[in-house]
Amino acid sequence: MTNTSQHSVNTQTWTNGRHNVQCVKVIDETIDARTYCFTSSEPVMHFFKPGQFVTLELEIDGVQVLRSYTISSSPSVPYSFSITVKRMPGGQVSNWLHDNLKQGDQIAVHGPVGIFNCIDIAAEKVLLLSGGVGITPVMSMARWWFDTNGDVDMIFAHSARTPKDIIYRRELEYMDSRITNFNLNFICEKYDIGDSWSGYSGFFDEQKLRMIAPDFMDRTVYCCGPTPYMTAVKKMLERIGFDMANYHEESFGAPPEEAKLDAEQQMEDAAGESINDETLIEVAFSKTGKSVKIQPGGTVHLAASKVGLHIPKACGMGICGTCKVKKIDGEVVMSHNGGITDEDVADGYILSCCSVPQGDVSVEY
Repeated sequence: MTNTSQHSVNTQTWTNGRHNVQCVKVIDETIDARTYCFTSSEPVMHFFKPGQFVTLELEIDGVQVLRSYTISSSPSVPYSFSITVKRMPGGQVSNWLHDNLKQGDQIAVHGPVGIFNCIDIAAEKVLLLSGGVGITPVMSMARWWFDTNGDVDMIFAHSARTPKDIIYRRELEYMDSRITNFNLNFICEKYDIGDSWSGYSGFFDEQKLRMIAPDFMDRTVYCCGPTPYMTAVKKMLERIGFDMANYHEESFGAPPEEAKLDAEQQMEDAAGESINDETLIEVAFSKTGKSVKIQPGGTVHLAASKVGLHIPKACGMGICGTCKVKKIDGEVVMSHNGGITDEDVADGYILSCCSVPQGDVSVEY
């Protein structure tokens, strides 16, 4: 008789945190867009909400770099997850990934997190709008509804530079051919001589919107793409009277480094001014035994940096969840943007980048 206990599989469930993963496949989507597929060393069910993202922890030229990428795969295929990265001119991380990350490599990721998803924002009729590599979160949503036979009326409208730049084109066309509740539309800025193209040409505008989705006023819009694209879409919808409560867009991304450094420097300068010690707030770090007094309004992350402690962070806006630490004592006001779960908050965790002490505070770091 076989001893089944020796062969049991201890499958874990993915939760927000730091995870070591291995790249198991690299897929060329277009000439400059590549999908990286990851799995964990132990069996893990990678459950997440379609539209959420992870933050990669990388070392580039001896320096730790953190960058967030939307998960492009669907949790309906849970034993692995994927991101799709487009090589950007001058892009530090995208170029490094394309030039260095290969099958078999191991990296650390943080997540999954994100408030832009189709579980927390549910709808029966949707309009999925994307531009360029911004297709990844809405592709995750479409894959989820397709795989689970979701009763969702989908109109998918993707804008690309040329037909050759359309990411996931063949898979989208397959989905469009299989189910009646999926309506696929491509808009290409231009196409080369010799290209066979029967889709829309130019840019996404009101005329194309009304042709693609005549009932767009009755739909929930999920939008992701380059900032100019999302800005143009949002302004167009506002102008024609769309109910913007039904408009949702992907919003993660680090602010310019210069702006972050300038803001932190201003805070440090303010904290160094000669003021009454009674107004200062003490932030203590229990593991290292360090503490510092800061001016009201400063964050826990700023306090850590003032005593030489480096709490990893990526977005600086409470979205990515990288800077999570456990609060032992005291109260903070945390203005996060979805980078932490209610369960973590209940367990005492905070995001140091956006947590402002309301009095003396102690954290585990």
